Parts: sequence; structure tokens; C-alpha cells
Amino acid sequence: MSLTPIEVEGRQVLAIEVKLPKTNLLVVTTAKGYIMCGALDVQLLNDKVADRGIIAGRAVGVRNIEQLLEAPLESVTLAAEKLGIKAGMKGKDAILKML
Repeated sequence: MSLTPIEVEGRQVLAIEVKLPKTNLLVVTTAKGYIMCGALDVQLLNDKVADRGIIAGRAVGVRNIEQLLEAPLESVTLAAEKLGIKAGMKGKDAILKML
């Protein structure tokens, strides 16, 4: 597992990568929310913990942090939508809205 501070347009965020057999879990997080690889279950976050207001987005088919930041988000939570984060938005643009 690696935790690496990275910059997104001059702002510092945290990149987390967990290497697992045949896959990697990828997360870029801020104090408000996060984007994650396809392992994130957005529907579960909306259905089970919507009252917690989790701000998150999911990108699929990404293999590293750089791809996660550049990929369009496939889905986002209801709380993310309230911040103006939409499906189809690049991961890095969503992260900037979370800062």
C-alpha cells in the first residue's frame, strides 16, 4: 500500500494505491471527498449511507492514479452532485470541486 501526497493544479491531495492480486485499488482523496477506481459501489453509498452525505465519484477501467485523475467519472454520489460534480466529469475536475 502506498500513500503519496500529489498536486492537482497546485493543490495538495492524497493518492492511495493498494496492490492486490490481479488488481489495484486506487483512491485520490481530499478532506471533503474522494474519487476511486471501479471498486467503489456508488449505489451502496447512496442507498445505505445517504444520510452521511459521502462525496465520492467512480471511474472505471483505470490502472493508475494518473488515469484516475484523467478519466471521466462513470458515477457519483448524490452528495457529490450537490457540489456540482457530475458523471462524465474528469476525476481531477471533481477533486478540485472537493477542495
